[in-house]
Amino acid sequence: MSEQRWRILVVGVAALDIINEVAAYPTEDAELRALDRRIVRGGNAANTLAVLSQLGHACAWAGTLGQDAEGAWVLKDLDRRGIDTGACVFHLHGSTPTSYVVLSRANGSRTIIHYRNLPELAATDFARIRLTGYDWVHFEGRDPKEIAAMLRDCVRRSPEVGVSLEVEKPRPGIETLFIGPDVLIFSRHYARSRGYRDPRRFLCDQWGHTDAGLLILPWGEAGAYAQPRAGEVCFAPAHRPPLVRDTLGAGDVFNAAVIDGLLAGLVPPALLDHCNVLAGHKCGVLGLDGLVASAREAGVL
Repeated sequence: MSEQRWRILVVGVAALDIINEVAAYPTEDAELRALDRRIVRGGNAANTLAVLSQLGHACAWAGTLGQDAEGAWVLKDLDRRGIDTGACVFHLHGSTPTSYVVLSRANGSRTIIHYRNLPELAATDFARIRLTGYDWVHFEGRDPKEIAAMLRDCVRRSPEVGVSLEVEKPRPGIETLFIGPDVLIFSRHYARSRGYRDPRRFLCDQWGHTDAGLLILPWGEAGAYAQPRAGEVCFAPAHRPPLVRDTLGAGDVFNAAVIDGLLAGLVPPALLDHCNVLAGHKCGVLGLDGLVASAREAGVL
């Protein structure tokens, strides 16, 4: 989207993904043969950075890995994409996070079993990162206590930097993070866990709990919603590819497009359309490699 090269730091998870493609999702206690198997680097934060780097931005990752072969593999993948991994923290005790994915060729759905026994990035680790020069910092809303301290530190040291937070899962204390970020990106899963089936109502009800300037809520195949402070709820329809092949990482692609679009000066609903186009295109292709190039070749970006 933007022709300018922005510096972006993303704080969150990088993982190893073991993906088994099957004809259709199995029933319980079934045995079936996988049609294909791929081992790729995954994780919300790392996926978002992989897309942002394809969009031409200078990217950096802050997170934790195990001191194991899987961690070395993940780090090598990030390095080959030009993503700065200098803020990575290795832990001797604990293994690199691993996701076991069943990808259905019938409808592109993905079922994920995630294993993690590794500490999250600590606020003391974040405090050692030099923030000067960054244009945007994006956080996964994971450990609320540590992320809250990071948010305060980020605002104190770099008040001019844009800050966004992904609210994906209903973790205990996650609502304490709603004060501080400029942009909150909620998931449909989180909204539904709070009893909402109407995305417009959900967004309107959040303003008493946050000082953010913009709230965003993707709603899958039903499109995406956003509301700026003191503004109306905006909507943009989803962009469905001709064939849904792989929905794994679509939310991470959406988040990357949010950051890219905001840095380019887009506002809703044009911002939402930009995000839906890229995330929708991703659902029609396998994996993330070459995603932006294929979107441009297809004329959707």
